[in-house]
Amino acid sequence: MPRRQNDGPRTNEDIIADKIRLIDQDGEMIGVVNVTEGIRRARAVGMDLIEISPNAMPPVCKILDGGKFKYEQQKKKAAARKNQKIVEVKEIKLRPVTGENDYQVKLKNAVRFLEAENKVKISLRFRGREIAHKELGEKIMLRMQEDLGHLGKPEFPLKMEGRQMLLVIAPTKTKV
Repeated sequence: MPRRQNDGPRTNEDIIADKIRLIDQDGEMIGVVNVTEGIRRARAVGMDLIEISPNAMPPVCKILDGGKFKYEQQKKKAAARKNQKIVEVKEIKLRPVTGENDYQVKLKNAVRFLEAENKVKISLRFRGREIAHKELGEKIMLRMQEDLGHLGKPEFPLKMEGRQMLLVIAPTKTKV
């Protein structure tokens, strides 16, 4: 049974195909050869046989320095991780009786969150008998949606979950 490590592409004896398409260390296409022939050629130049494309028929293998190849793969992964943006969901809580000044403060915060390219979850909580006046909550939520319309768009229409009315606004991609 060949030894198999799950930390990258198959190398040398781990390659399970009988025939492979071989590329030498200079990038020249050798052609379809037996795996043992590929390993022999790789060892002759002091390198490893690495399976580049395992899903092809036959699999594509290249003669490379194994340690250098793994190092470059790790660098690529690190660069990809460094460049990705994690989108956070920031929450703003409202009530149906939220005053005008409080509304403006919460709107300013929502604008700041959207400009930082974060999603904004706006939740309006009904307490006690306020649930009988859903139209007041809906009016505030639609106003918030309209005021933030130039910075983002809602991910889904306004919805009720129990005693809460929810709205999630995602930023539009306007930054270059």
